[in-house]
Amino acid sequence: MINNQVENQIRAFGMSNSLLIEDLLQIQRTRGIDLGITINDSEEIAENYYPQFGLAIRNDAHKMSAYYEIFYCLERTVRELVSQTLSQSVNNAEDWWDLTSIPENIKQEVAGRIQREKDSGVTVRSDSELDYTTFGELSCIIISNWMLFGSIFSSKKAVEKVMNSLNTLRGPIAHCSMLADDEIIRLKLTIRDWFRLME
Repeated sequence: MINNQVENQIRAFGMSNSLLIEDLLQIQRTRGIDLGITINDSEEIAENYYPQFGLAIRNDAHKMSAYYEIFYCLERTVRELVSQTLSQSVNNAEDWWDLTSIPENIKQEVAGRIQREKDSGVTVRSDSELDYTTFGELSCIIISNWMLFGSIFSSKKAVEKVMNSLNTLRGPIAHCSMLADDEIIRLKLTIRDWFRLME
């Protein structure tokens, strides 16, 4: 009984605040007055879309968002490293993708992905071909250009092992599945291994 009363009071408090914020936003929009009230995309998404999903799924999404963010940062960092290294190898030429030793099958796959994206009518994700490579293909590019990357990493076999492990761990994150507790530990250790390779 007491728990229900507390829950109801909290809900009422939250609802009152939401209504107040909405009223202030409305005044801001209609009167052109900057009251310092903003609503960011995540709040708008939470307000307009989250109520349609069950609490358990929303809680899982929140938990997994941290691992998505970690992997996003890692993958962007790997792409940046590959881009800088290959670009510098051809005196920072803008067309480094065509001038460096990217395996031909990867170039063909990337060209196909770019064309499919253009044909779909959506906004293209990037001007860089590298942004169309998979994590596994990034590993192949590094290994194929070991003459350049050998001075950055301590061991070719270790790079292959760590990249394969990261690629496997990426699956559940990219495909909206929960990571098991053991895999969360493995992800953290593997990311540490990645950075250790460059020490």
